[in-house]
Amino acid sequence: QVQLVESEGGSVQAGGSLTLSCAASVDIYCMAWFRQTPGKEREGIASSNRSGGRTFYGDSVKGRFTISQDNAKNTLYLRMNSLKPEDTAMYYCAADRGAVCISGSWSNPNMYAYWGRGTQVTVSS
Repeated sequence: QVQLVESEGGSVQAGGSLTLSCAASVDIYCMAWFRQTPGKEREGIASSNRSGGRTFYGDSVKGRFTISQDNAKNTLYLRMNSLKPEDTAMYYCAADRGAVCISGSWSNPNMYAYWGRGTQVTVSS
C-alpha cells in the first residue's frame, strides 16, 4: 500500500506563490497533482515520472506552476507562482506504479491508484 501525505495548503493573495509537497511512503514511478472544486471534476494539473525527465502540465497552469521531485525523500513538489483566484481548490497528490504520468492519459484521475487526502489552497483577489 502506498501512502501519500500532502503538506498543508494555505491562503494567499492573487499574484502570490505557494509550494505544496507530497511525501510518498515508497519509491514510486509516477506522481501527479490534481485539483478539484465543488461540483466540478477533478482536474489534472501536472505529472512527473520519477526522474523528472518527463513532465506534463495542464493548460490552466502552464508557465505558472512547476512540478519537481526529490527522489531521496520520495517527495513530490508543486511550486505555484502568479496565483489567481481561480486556482482556489482542493489539491490532491496522486501516484501510480505504471507509466500513466508519461502518457496521453496523465490527466485522467481514474488512471492513478493512490491518492492523498487533499489540501486546500485559497487565493483571494
